[in-house]
Order: sequence, then C-alpha cells, then structure tokens
Amino acid sequence: MASIHPPRSNDWATRRAPDLDAFEELASETLAQLPGEFLTRCGNLQISLADYAPDEILDEMGIEDPFELLGLFEGSPFTEEAASMVTGQMPNRIWLFRRAILDYWAANDESLGEIVAHVLIHEIGHHFGLSDADMERIEAAVGD
Repeated sequence: MASIHPPRSNDWATRRAPDLDAFEELASETLAQLPGEFLTRCGNLQISLADYAPDEILDEMGIEDPFELLGLFEGSPFTEEAASMVTGQMPNRIWLFRRAILDYWAANDESLGEIVAHVLIHEIGHHFGLSDADMERIEAAVGD
C-alpha cells in the first residue's frame, strides 16, 4: 500500500481557485500599471466582477454558453461628444466573469494574471472606442 504524504505548502493539493477578491486584486494590479494619462481618462469607469454573465446579457448577445464571455463593456464609448454625459446616465462599466476566465485559463498556456490583464485592457479599449491594434499596443506596454 502506498503511503500518502501530507501536501507541501506550495503543492496544488492545498490550493483553491481564486475567488472574486483575488480577481479584484489582479484587476487592480493591471490598472496600476496603465499609463497615468490613460487611467485618468477612464474617469468614473466602473469595474465589476461576477462569476458569470447574467442570463439576460447572454440572451441579448445570442450566447448560449456562459463560459464564452470572459468580459464585457457596457455603456457608450468615450469620445469627445460623449465626454459630456447626459444627466442621469449611468457610468460606463466593465465586467470580468471569473468562472469563464478560469475555464479559459485551464485550457490555455497563459498565466491567470495575463488573462485578466488582457480581458480588462480589451474592455477598457472598448470604453475608448480603440481599435484592436491600439489595444494590442497598450497590452504590450503593460507587460514591459
């Protein structure tokens, strides 16, 4: 009979999937690395976390599998015209969906921090109305 040894403290046997607080920390670390002028222009952009996208959002987007949506930008892209928000308009919001991101992490060869940063920067890019090329350049700058 094989003996079972207690797990070492750095063993995966004792670790749990990161919770929403850990995701908030990863997102905060990413935001702290963004260029100051970029972060300043984010203004009152809200960042929210949830395990999955709500069913109504998935239905509206025609997505059947909640694991397909890692993040979401809600609101109007930031432009010179949109800078003067209409009274009563809700601030723009970015959603990060923990379980979908964890599923993506498990299936790919990237660190969790890299994935969270990628999704967050991509969604911030939508806030600014940036192109995919712009978003890739910003993400590369964060990685330096």
